[in-house]
Amino acid sequence: MKFGELEFHILVDGKLWLDGGAMFGVVPKPLWEKKAPPDARNRIEMAMNCLLVKAGGKTILVETGAGAKMAPKLRDIYGLDGPFLNDRLREYGLDTTDIDIVINTHLHFDHCGGNTRVAGDKVVSMYPNARYVVQRGEFEHARHPNERDQASYFPDNYMPIHAASKLSLLEADRAIAPGVELIRVPGHTENMQCVKLSGGGKTAFFFADLVPTAAHLSLPWIMGYDLFPMTTLENKKKWIPAVVKEGWLAIFGHDAKTPAAYLRDRDGMLEAEPAEVD
Repeated sequence: MKFGELEFHILVDGKLWLDGGAMFGVVPKPLWEKKAPPDARNRIEMAMNCLLVKAGGKTILVETGAGAKMAPKLRDIYGLDGPFLNDRLREYGLDTTDIDIVINTHLHFDHCGGNTRVAGDKVVSMYPNARYVVQRGEFEHARHPNERDQASYFPDNYMPIHAASKLSLLEADRAIAPGVELIRVPGHTENMQCVKLSGGGKTAFFFADLVPTAAHLSLPWIMGYDLFPMTTLENKKKWIPAVVKEGWLAIFGHDAKTPAAYLRDRDGMLEAEPAEVD
């Protein structure tokens, strides 16, 4: 899809299966299972949606999925079937050496696992020519996670990047290329960032885990994984109406069926009208 001089594509790294109760928090199962039917292990199907962006002469990746480093037991727990991200890059004539910037919205394993790869007895950058970008507060928390969320952080996904001096740590909102703006949106973690893409009079907003799927558009449908659910609620109240009012394209980080949609207010009810984005 092109927005003026800016071009972007949705690349799916693979599927991810997480517990439905955790994904919908306080929402009762009889409600959420209508929108996201669980499997026999009470997991719901999700995608790891990444973005390939070309802007200002830069080739940018937003998210890198779970990657290939996880142990077989964990791959089974999470139902991982990838990684496919680099296969998709090749479909666009790109190699891992062609990536200039990697954006991680946050450092949970399903958003940054593909940052690195195993090379012999070392873990090294998957994208050797890239500068990786994350909020400083997110990185500092990832280095010392608490008991509640430490299972989501795997140091091999980001510490080798830091050691190689390839990690750029932001401390506020920042435009990193023409039409590519990173916006700190806390709630899921204290320093998660969303991505706003603009060009040619059009805008897309990558919700990351603020609104992971279209089923989470309802304000109280907030993940049990969120460290600050009331902050998530306030940011949903801020950003969902903005996307609706301005007619922006919404991109969901984990929706397997509707990764991108235009949000329509139908007599007070919010509907996600699927949009085609290759």
